[in-house]
Amino acid sequence: MTWSEMEPLLTQACVDTLYMVGWSTLVAVLGGLPLGVLLVLTDRGGLLGNRPVNKVLGVVVNIGRSLPFIILMVALIPFTRWVVGTSIGPTAAIVPLAIGAVPFFARLVETALREVDPGLVEAVQAMGGGVPTLVFKALLPQALPSLVAGLTTTVITLTGYSAMAGAVGGGGLGTVAITYGYQRFETPFMLLTVLVLIVLVTVVQLLGDGAVRLTLRRQHGK
Repeated sequence: MTWSEMEPLLTQACVDTLYMVGWSTLVAVLGGLPLGVLLVLTDRGGLLGNRPVNKVLGVVVNIGRSLPFIILMVALIPFTRWVVGTSIGPTAAIVPLAIGAVPFFARLVETALREVDPGLVEAVQAMGGGVPTLVFKALLPQALPSLVAGLTTTVITLTGYSAMAGAVGGGGLGTVAITYGYQRFETPFMLLTVLVLIVLVTVVQLLGDGAVRLTLRRQHGK
């Protein structure tokens, strides 16, 4: 296969991969951020301390994180068809990607929030600060560098998951690698697809590291 034949396939595959990862990341943040906050607030000693609710949330998150993505994707095929009308293609792949990413990011959010100085939390509570004040004035601003780092990890994980989705018709770089690289024995094409994935992950990591450094400088007023 010549470069003129590979180039349009790779370009479209990159667009599909970015499309899948972008939308699933957005859903992961919208779902995982409040879920992670609730895991902290409902824990023992939290402002909304409620152990039964915390246990239920913890079980849900643990189940979501423990399922291998390929199994989750297959198990969600009926639900995916119901949501988007098909189980094949980049749009269909967003559904299991997002559902798998929400509990993953929620745990990262929980870990980041638990790193916030307990003294700061106690000070906010002592001054009569409610849940919104605690979350938006203390927890999230102080945990921002760790949250950005967690988001970077989530995007990288989703990039790998999106390639895995290609094995069952999800589209993107994974589908191109399987269809043209593996099934047609085009080893150079397979290696090129892997190289593109490595470049994507590297760029995401560099951007994430830069964002973390920027938030740290802003926190310290530098």
